[in-house]
Amino acid sequence: MIRLDLQLPEDYEGERLDKLLPLLVGDYSRTFFQNLIKDGAVEVSGKVITKPSFEPGEDDTIAVNLPELKETEILPENIPLDILYEDDDLLVVNKPKGMVVHPAHGHESGTLVNALLYHCKGSLSGINGVMRPGIVHRIDKDTSGSLIVCKNDFAHNAIAEQLRVHSAERLYRAICWGHFPEREGTVTGHIGRDSIDRKKMAVVSPGTTGARHAVTHYEVVKEYKDFSQVVCRLETGRTHQIRVHMTHIGHPLLGDEIYGTRKSPYHLQGQCLHAEVIGFVHPRTGEFLRFTAPLPDYFSHLLEILPR
Repeated sequence: MIRLDLQLPEDYEGERLDKLLPLLVGDYSRTFFQNLIKDGAVEVSGKVITKPSFEPGEDDTIAVNLPELKETEILPENIPLDILYEDDDLLVVNKPKGMVVHPAHGHESGTLVNALLYHCKGSLSGINGVMRPGIVHRIDKDTSGSLIVCKNDFAHNAIAEQLRVHSAERLYRAICWGHFPEREGTVTGHIGRDSIDRKKMAVVSPGTTGARHAVTHYEVVKEYKDFSQVVCRLETGRTHQIRVHMTHIGHPLLGDEIYGTRKSPYHLQGQCLHAEVIGFVHPRTGEFLRFTAPLPDYFSHLLEILPR
């Protein structure tokens, strides 16, 4: 452990501990410090504090016990990639269902990053750090489909800006429970952490801490006995956005074990969601590129067997 002894600023007027620590220490997120506080690793004037909302007084001293960082080596792995496009600046891959995008606790190998390090021989953008080389945006483990990977920081910055201003085109195909009252619609609702289950996201009020504006446009392309095939267009790109928005309006995705409200009658590995189309302006040529990732076999088979 690394112990940091901190002094409050002279103009300190009272602030939650979890908001104060990122300002005093830096380098770590508020969520990191919230977990650290709950684990009993923070002391205020010699007393262990476990409530992130605690407000120190102006005469208090703060001690933080930081865990020592461990260097994690990400190894290249010869994992086949379904590449839709590639040049010297970027590539577009069709990520299979079940593959994690970047290494994390419990998924240190077999990820898309491991495969990219092998394929690109280390030539990937470094803006998002050593754990996420080349990764400018991501999709969930059990969501398949198109993903842009950047080989250098020039391309990364340009693509990230298009994603930030929502000028990139992103279409997803999904199978949802139930029938929609309208063929087309828009779901608008801020997305933030669920107040009960912090591992989940939810539609929350705009004033909620961490809430981010989110907009999903959808079109019903086919109806079945109990389900609807839907194409969703992302105007924004928040964590689990489509899954959360569709559940919010009463049409959760078939197979979604986290946000779904009913058990799937089919043997599926997570939600039926596929990032089908990605479109963007090439950062070097200025040409608009658009790629379509074919539906995975399980998805196509499901469309054939669903009762009409």
